[in-house]
Amino acid sequence: MLNIGQAAAASGVSAKMIRHYEAMGLLPAARRTEAGYRQYGDGDVQTLRFIRHARDLGFSLPDIGKLVGLWQDRTRPSREVKALAQTHIRELEAKARELLAMKSALEHLVQGCRGDDRPDCPIIESLAAGGAVVPCPGHPTPCLSSPPSAA
Repeated sequence: MLNIGQAAAASGVSAKMIRHYEAMGLLPAARRTEAGYRQYGDGDVQTLRFIRHARDLGFSLPDIGKLVGLWQDRTRPSREVKALAQTHIRELEAKARELLAMKSALEHLVQGCRGDDRPDCPIIESLAAGGAVVPCPGHPTPCLSSPPSAA
């Protein structure tokens, strides 16, 4: 049996996150010593490693809960695992598009900023105006929208 520090070292998951995963139900409640210290077995460490790998791939905690359940169910149909992963891929693709749009908008603002001793700067002006990054119809790069006008 391992204490929480040893389980953290063996799994690559911090003690704080181990307690959090327990509280969320991703990891069964740890056995306790008479003094109340948590104790973890090899199976718990394997589950923590599984969770860590799923987190490294960007799965949400609810999806990780589903994956842990599927992993522990030896009669699971693999189509459920594949469907969950495919959904996550679509979410990652959408996030990648959003990040590229933000990068493109920021690059556009940086190009318009002189970067000299003068105070005027389109980066600051855009942030102050509350413009949002939105797709530009007919253009491959996004545009900054203006905030709704106060009418």
